[in-house]
Parts: sequence; structure tokens; C-alpha cells
Amino acid sequence: MRHTGRLDKALVSRLEEFAHALVDPVAARVAIAPDRPERGYWFGGGSMAAGPDGILYLTGRYRSGGDSRTGLDLGDRGRELAVFASTDSGTSWIKVLSLDKAAVAPEGSEALSIEGSAIRYTGSGVELFVSSEKRLPYPASVEAYKKPGTGVWSIDRLKAASVSALVGAKAETVVSCASPETLHIKDPYLARGGDGSTFLFFCHHPFNWSSSSTGYVKIDGTSGDPAEPVFDCYPRGLTWDVAITRGTCAIPVPASIAPSGVGLVFYDGGECLRNLDEHEQARKRPRGYSCEELGGLGYYTDGDPTSFYRVSTLFPEFVSPDGTGCLRYVDVLVSDSECIATWQQSRPDGSQALMINRLRV
Repeated sequence: MRHTGRLDKALVSRLEEFAHALVDPVAARVAIAPDRPERGYWFGGGSMAAGPDGILYLTGRYRSGGDSRTGLDLGDRGRELAVFASTDSGTSWIKVLSLDKAAVAPEGSEALSIEGSAIRYTGSGVELFVSSEKRLPYPASVEAYKKPGTGVWSIDRLKAASVSALVGAKAETVVSCASPETLHIKDPYLARGGDGSTFLFFCHHPFNWSSSSTGYVKIDGTSGDPAEPVFDCYPRGLTWDVAITRGTCAIPVPASIAPSGVGLVFYDGGECLRNLDEHEQARKRPRGYSCEELGGLGYYTDGDPTSFYRVSTLFPEFVSPDGTGCLRYVDVLVSDSECIATWQQSRPDGSQALMINRLRV
């Protein structure tokens, strides 16, 4: 039986319990460490897919120190998109592909920084979706607001017969925008609908970087060509996630947990884009802000991952026990026997490592 609309409290509690068993900072271990054990360095923001040979492939970007508010010349920032492979269900990983900024940019454009990515296998091979900031002007109506050394974000796709063949593949833009309200498009992830449709979700920001929201395009199962983007997908919250509601993963849940058509939505949230000062006598809490987001949870029904019912209404669902509390970019690979979750998590040294946790189902 499919389930449409809001779920009762008992079923929502089961979904929460399942989600916390997946995203468990205590049970998780480091899958990929950042280059340096210090603030401003991390690895993650990607996804995982199983190849036809049974090998698992994991994407992510290495981020180095730098501050986009003052231009990109102060650091390499998103310098490398990497793909790792595992032949033992995620116990160990070997880097099998490294792409620099030039490799992910379409011909005639220059990438300044690499951000989120997503990988999937199709009947003809593998597709890698990657977001990057290009050296492009802002629209004329807001051109004076572009900071020196920065550009505009968009999502491109590389296609090849295999992961190794992605080297030299031609990048083609699949989602971009020229509207100041939704100018920056980044952080793609893929989800399947109950009818077999594939959705490419993304994060979008206005020209002034005052908020972070979620949109999507529907990808045709035959051609892979995207439809027109939909920008008002998951509405931003009212409390801890009022400034940021950035979807990162949408998965169907096992039949033992919920009726057919019900799925989980993981998202990143924050109450501001830049960290705010707190009152000295106020109760301290992780607030969530750009690059240090906290983890949120929602669900969808009727097999439609574009529907969204928020679970984490007043407070975040997932918080790191270390550092700033940042826990973001949750991704879950679902198979018949287990779910493998990965996410970026703040460490005691201020860096963010990619964590992994496996759950038998």
C-alpha cells in the first residue's frame, strides 16, 4: 500500500529511529580524511554508486583553505574532484580518479572552485555531475555586487563508458541560471521516483548569498536531458534552518520501516549564512552557517522525492559531537541487504572528514 500525505507520529518516530541508526556519529568511522587536520580543510560533498562489477564508487571534492568573501586568490578552495573505489563494501577506499578545475569546466570556460558532485551508472556507462564556480559576470542589474575574483556557480555533466574514461570527457552544462534570485546552482544529488523517474536536485543561492534553498530538474530516463528547473522545492524552515534548507539525499525506506512510497529526505540547515554573535548569557548551541551546516531530516510520500514534510522543526536532527557541530552532506546508498551512509563531520581539529556507517536491513 502506498502512503500519501502526512504520516502519523508513530511512523515518523520509526523513520527518525532508522535515520539515526544510519547517521550515527559514534558508530561511524573516517572514510576519507582531508588534506590537513585544520579548519578550512575537508573532503566530501559527493555521492556513492555501485558499478555493474559490484565495485562501489565514491565521489567528493578536496577543499583547501580560502575565503570566498574576499575572492578566491587567497586559497585553492575546491581544487580537486576525486573518485574512490572500494571492493570490500566500503571498508577501504582507493583513489582511482582525480580531476582538476580545468577538467570539470566546459570548453571555453574557466572553473574557479569545485563544489558538490553526484555519480550514477546508466545503460551506456557512467555519468558524473559536478558543480563549479565559473569566471562569469553577474546579470547587468546586479553586476556591481560581484566580489572580485569570484564568479557564478552551475552544474555540468561528464559522460564516459567507465570511471577511468572520464579523464578527457567533455563537460556539458545541465543546470544554470541567469536570474539574480536563483543565480548560483550547485551541490547536485540524484533521486528516483516511484514511477522510475530520475530527479537531479540542487542547491541554489541568490546573487547576494543571503539564503540557501533546494530545487530540482527531472531527467528523462532515455535521453538524460533535463527539463526546466523547479526552484521552490523544499521550503526553508522557521527556526534553526530559516536561512539554509539544502537537500542532500532522498531515499526510499525498507518495507519493514514504512509503507511503500515513503522515503527519507536528508538536508543541511542553518539559521544564518555567516556565524552570528550570541548573547553571553544565552544557552549555547550550534547555530549552523555556511560551510558549517547542521543536519536536518524530512520525509516524502507517494514515491515522490520532490514532496517534503519536515521532521526537524525546532532543532537540527544531526550534530557532530566535535568542533562547530557541523554534520552535513549526508548521502545514503541503498541495496537489498544494507544501507551505507556517508557525511561530512566536524572534527576536534576544526577540519571536516568524510564519515561512513553501514547498516544491515
